[in-house]
Amino acid sequence: MIPTAGLGFKPQHFSEALASPAVGLWFEVHAENYMVEGGPRLAMLEQLRRDRRISLHGVGMSLGSPSAPDPNHLDALKSLVDRFEPALVSEHLAWSRFDGRSFPDLLPLPRTNETLACLSANIGRVQDALGREILIENPTHYLPLNQHRWSETSFLRELARRSGCKLLVDINNVAVGANNIGFDPAAWLLDIPAKLIGEIHLAGHSLDAEGALLIDSHDQPISEDVWALYEGLIARTGPRPTLIERDGNVPAFAELIHERDRAQAILDGGLRLAA
Repeated sequence: MIPTAGLGFKPQHFSEALASPAVGLWFEVHAENYMVEGGPRLAMLEQLRRDRRISLHGVGMSLGSPSAPDPNHLDALKSLVDRFEPALVSEHLAWSRFDGRSFPDLLPLPRTNETLACLSANIGRVQDALGREILIENPTHYLPLNQHRWSETSFLRELARRSGCKLLVDINNVAVGANNIGFDPAAWLLDIPAKLIGEIHLAGHSLDAEGALLIDSHDQPISEDVWALYEGLIARTGPRPTLIERDGNVPAFAELIHERDRAQAILDGGLRLAA
């Protein structure tokens, strides 16, 4: 996929998305929103896909669960992949299902050898079913876990080595976690090899009610700290497909395009550096 900047697609922006003259603009959708038999959602995505590249971003595969991915969920994802031929397919390093119950959140995992083996096996099952590589997104952190046996970046590197996946680096997740549990976000990003980064996410965050924790809320403009981390990463790695996420307090399309154009300018600068 050409490393340009895209937007998370919102149906209320459908007409403007189709009419946008932005060169290289692409759109990402949450796969679970389109796991339906037919109707207006799929028709809308079909029309969008005719003019723009799309990516599928999953939130419900529960790769960190001890059991294999739900076969019905995996079949539904494969149907979408086969139908829309997305440029990228991604999922989260998290769990949301256990013992037949599903939870409406992306829950954290201890970085242990057992977790690593489970994740690698489940990612392998998904990639085998889809017949393609997927990208895994680094999680957001709110509290430290005592069970960790790997640093996060070494865990991600080893996960990619074992499973053959690549990484979706969410820079806002890094910035939020750095604030909440205390680590250097620039050093974190420096420890991820450029060859493993298949996509980047940028989003906004907010403060909790006590003013101490940052929340990965996706309901604010991208912070200047996140923009600075992004510029530093692109200067090191060169351009990567970059997605602007906004899931709450969704502004006008023009405001999202403004953030998208800022990301595209940074990517264009990375291309000039590489040349």
